[in-house]
Formats: sequence, C-alpha cells, structure tokens
Amino acid sequence: MKKYLVLMLVLVFVIGFVVGGCGPAEDVVDEPDNGEVIAEGQDLVIAIGAEPESLDPLTMNSAPAATVAEHMVDNLVYLAVDGSLEPSLAESWEPTEDGQAWVLNLRQGVTFHDGEPMNAEAVKYNLDRFMAKGDFEGGQAAIYAFLLSEITEVEVVDEYTVMLHLAQEFAPIISHLSHTFIGIHSPASLEALDAGENVTAPVGTGPFKYVSWDRGEQIVMEKYEDYWGDVPQLDTVTFKFVPEASSRVIMLETGEAHAIMAVPPTDIERLNAVDGIDVVFENSVRVIYMGFNLEDEKFQDVRVRQALNHAIDKEAIIATIFQGVGEPSSAPIVPAVFGYNQVGPYQYDPDLARELLAEAGYADGMDIELFHPTGRYSQDATVTEAVQAMFAEVGVNASLTTYEWGTYLDTVITPPDQAEHDIYMLGWGTVTLDADYGLYALFHSTQWPPRNNVSYYANSDVDALLDEARVTPDRGVREGLYAEVIEIIWNDAPWIFLHNEGQVNAVRSNVIGLIHHPLENILAWDAYIE
Repeated sequence: MKKYLVLMLVLVFVIGFVVGGCGPAEDVVDEPDNGEVIAEGQDLVIAIGAEPESLDPLTMNSAPAATVAEHMVDNLVYLAVDGSLEPSLAESWEPTEDGQAWVLNLRQGVTFHDGEPMNAEAVKYNLDRFMAKGDFEGGQAAIYAFLLSEITEVEVVDEYTVMLHLAQEFAPIISHLSHTFIGIHSPASLEALDAGENVTAPVGTGPFKYVSWDRGEQIVMEKYEDYWGDVPQLDTVTFKFVPEASSRVIMLETGEAHAIMAVPPTDIERLNAVDGIDVVFENSVRVIYMGFNLEDEKFQDVRVRQALNHAIDKEAIIATIFQGVGEPSSAPIVPAVFGYNQVGPYQYDPDLARELLAEAGYADGMDIELFHPTGRYSQDATVTEAVQAMFAEVGVNASLTTYEWGTYLDTVITPPDQAEHDIYMLGWGTVTLDADYGLYALFHSTQWPPRNNVSYYANSDVDALLDEARVTPDRGVREGLYAEVIEIIWNDAPWIFLHNEGQVNAVRSNVIGLIHHPLENILAWDAYIE
C-alpha cells in the first residue's frame, strides 16, 4: 500500500509530541454527560471545519476537498513528507533523453470502484479533461490547470504506458502530478456527467469508495474490498463539517467524533488533561495572509500596502491567539518548501504605518471592507477581529464580512469588476513542496480569477522569473530565481503577510494509525479502532 510511509510521516514531520491520556479503550467510549457515543466498530468519524466546495478535479480549490478526496481517489505519484516522490498509480517514471517528454509506467491490475480497469487510456482521459486538451479542447480547464501547462500531448504508448509530451523542459512536473487535485477518476463516471455537471460522487481507485454526501452535514465512504494495496481495516469513514471549533471539541469529548482538526489553542491545556484524548502538534506548509484588491485605487500605492503590514503585530497574534503555535510569515511560502528565501517578517511599527499612510494621502485614515472565512483556518475569525483592532490604531476603519466556506470562495475568487472586498483573508499550503506551486499560482498575472491570484497582482519581472524557473532543470539556478521573485513580491506587498500556520488536532486514544499530515490533511488509510 502506498501509505507504508506512515512511520516516516510521524518521525519526519511531527514537530511537537502527542500528549494526553492513554487510558484503555473502554475509557474512550465511556458514557458522556451529553451527546451520542460512537457505536463500537470500525466506523471512524472525523470533524473538520469546512465542507469541500467540490470533489471534481476541475473545480476543487481547498484542503478540505483534498482531505476528503484523497481517501477515494489515487494520484499517479505520491509525495512523501520528506519531499520524496513515491509510486502510486504510476510505478515508475523517467524523462526522455532530450527532456521533452516523460514516460510513466502504470501499475497493473488496478480497478476503479465501478469495476472498470485503470489503464493508460483512463489516465489520458483524466489529464486531457484536467487541461482541456485532446477531445476536451475548448472545454473547461481545471482551476489548477497551470500545474500541467507545459504538457502538449498525452500519448498512450500501450495499455500501461503513458508518455507526456512537453512544450519545453518542465522542472516541477512530477511534483505536480502528486497534487491531490490531479487524482484519476473512472472515465465511465466522468462520461456519465451531464454537460456542465461536476463530480459529486467520486469513482476512483482509492482505499475507500463514496457512499453519500449530505450537504452541510457530512460525507460518508466505505472501504474498497478490491483496493490494489492493503485493504483498510476501517469499515467506514465519515467526515463531518463543523465550522465552530468549540463544537468540534465538544464532539470529541462526548464521543460524537473520533478525531477533530484545528483545536482552538485555548482548549489545548484542558484537552491534554482528558483521559482518552491525545492532542497532536504538527508543522504545516500553509501561510495565512490577507490579500489586497490591487484594482482598488487606494491600494495601488505601495506605501499603503506596506503601512498595513507594519500595522499588524504578528508576534502578539501568535503569542495570544495561538498560544505560541506558529510563526510570523517571513516569505510568501514556508521554510520547508524548495525555493524559500527569508525576507521578512514585516516588523510591527504603528508609527511607521501612520507615517506611510500620511505620505500616501491618507493622514485621516480610510474605510475598508475586510472579508474573512469562519471555521476554515484555525482561529480565522478571531485573527480577523484582532487585525481590525490593530487597523483602528493607525486610522483604518475595517468593516468585517464573513460567509460559509463555499460561498466565501465564490465571493472572493472573482474577476475584479465583480469584487466586493477591499481585503480578503485566505491561506495557501504549498503541498508539492516546490515554490512553483506556492508562487506561480498566486502571483503570476495569468492566474487571476477564476484562478487563485485573487489580489490581481501583475509584475512583468515576477512573471518572467517564474516562467524561467519552471523550465530550468538546475535546482541551484531555480533557487536563485525564486529568491529574486520572493524579494520583489515582499517589497511590492500585494498581501498582508500574517503567519505560517501551526496545526493542532486531537484524537481519541483508541484510534490507531491515524496520520495528522503536515500537508494539512488528516489521513485514515491505515487507521483502526481498538
């Protein structure tokens, strides 16, 4: 099973340690004062803060979508947390001598959940659909189609061999193929979709298969008995969508959930003292930021953008709201990502902020609309309220607006002529561990909505450097290019660079083998309940 890296995951990336009670299994299903105790058996319940906006590779756009989907849909390549690329549906891969193509040798004997074979034709169908090429030319390309933008043709060499032809050498291609959004679905299930319809019931080759999706409530999946790897020990996995962090904590305590993501820092100490609950601290590849609407006249002066960066006390936010978990951002990507270059953080200096605002013509301050999610990121609403208060100290009056996650994405990821926000909060996890994914998607001028450059940032020098880095095979040269890009972006300040997210999850002690992944996922492939 490709998830044989469980031990490595734990050893390499867990930066804290598991703490809390280690009582016997019977303590874990004790009678709570309220709530419903989970029935005994191999039926795992995980509470997460946001519902997937989609389960279709064309429209998926968040970590909650990835967390749910990757239990049901496999990728061609698996990214281990040490940064190595491991076989999944592709058993091996190699470039041609001229670097203009890659040959993928596929795993044989794999079936989709509908019984159809996974083969080269299925891979071609999925990649062509993702890129809107081949038979899909002129159709809807995926939001993340830039991941494969240098592929000109997907060739079926034989039943289990695929050749990816490139316009030019493409350094991050294999890393990109590990991205969850490029999962391989049954072509028969995709062909059954009506025109304009997106996938809601994935049919992949993963260890679990889709059962149901109750909108606003939960997604249920069951083990796939014919899985190509080790068949799961769990019978079912249910992801419940619970935006309120306090409600997730109560569900864990009362036995309504086996595991929860994003424990509120204020609850860590109390949960540590609960027998039968383990609190798990881990690293993350996600940056949390507030992006400016750069098409708005008041943010076109870089002094305004730099001023609002200096207005925020990130150290205080980490120390108080997060109880020391996390760190202020020092670049648009985190240190674990290839290409990282430390250029910050912006120092907290409200006097300088007021001075810069005055120089830019805002001595009397300004009014802004600040949009933020609630429940998607750890303490997102609380952080936004703190930022609102700090803005007020330098004369910026911020009105706050929030929506549930799916509506929020639709509202902020929009063309500039439809934008309602002045500033928005989002996060980005560079889950390929390559700076191309963390920088190209968010700062290249070709990636304006419906893609993810929501600030409408455009800098021709940044574009040129990012384009060059994508097609440069030499890692040392790529590092230098990304260092230059990051310095330009930092000085341009299209974002308020907030913090690198630290993660705190919690799990009942009778759940064994659940992986709290630093790529912002919680994985139940090899888990079981004692």
